[in-house]
Amino acid sequence: MALAAMCASCQKTVIDDSENSDYSEVSEKVKKFTFTLKGDFSNEWKPVTRGYLQADGKDLTDVWVLDYMDGNLVQQLHQNDNTADDFGKPVMNLKYGQHHVYFIVSRGASPIVNTDNHTIIFGTVRDTFWKDYEVTVVATSNGNRAVTLDRVVTKLRLVFTDAIPSNAASFNVTPVTWYYGIDYTNGEPIDAASNQTITVNIPSSSIGVTDESVNIFGFSSATEWNTDVTFNSKTSGGNIISNATITGVPFKRNRVTEYSGPLFGSDGDITLSLNTTWDTALTGTW
Repeated sequence: MALAAMCASCQKTVIDDSENSDYSEVSEKVKKFTFTLKGDFSNEWKPVTRGYLQADGKDLTDVWVLDYMDGNLVQQLHQNDNTADDFGKPVMNLKYGQHHVYFIVSRGASPIVNTDNHTIIFGTVRDTFWKDYEVTVVATSNGNRAVTLDRVVTKLRLVFTDAIPSNAASFNVTPVTWYYGIDYTNGEPIDAASNQTITVNIPSSSIGVTDESVNIFGFSSATEWNTDVTFNSKTSGGNIISNATITGVPFKRNRVTEYSGPLFGSDGDITLSLNTTWDTALTGTW
């Protein structure tokens, strides 16, 4: 299985298969394809040949590949062992003809795949990449392909500029609207949740520390959209220590929306900045 038409990231990749190359036919009407996945993440192989994928220093954990012909699912593949030698280099035998091969790479938790409505929904959203890869398979097709995936999530970062008190046990973030899933045929967000709270436990090492941050991932379209966000800190017994609400928070795919300010004190204002570091893509050749 596998690892937005509003921007370049959702454009189809059309491959010219007229080139001649060495290939290995599995049968008269099937070609073996090896896909090397690329994007705003690291794809490297260690000396022992184990492959791994990382984004922002975090290991990606799942690769889905879903092969469609004439709108029908032909086959699917799921890699969920990121210690395996072939992780990030999925292999498929593709029938001769026109294919849309959908790739999804993620480190989200508790994924649920539904091929009837073309969705993947996560219990916890984390960094995720996607691509609709279009290819026509013929006898002379080159079976070695590099596929560049695009990030399909946004990230909210809250930076607390005052010291975290000793009785603080959790940060709790509640967006009015937040997306937990993706339609893997077009890369668009689905499964919008209303006022669903995301809780992040505060480690003991953060007590008394300033400028601690919380990062929340959600799926997003390439068109900017807005929602209100409420957040607070609670004690271990569930009592609210302090809370705040920010209205009209803007989000966009492949962009960090960052707010900073004091949560536990009364001084200062919450400020907004947009971190566009993600928009610089990594490129390479094959």
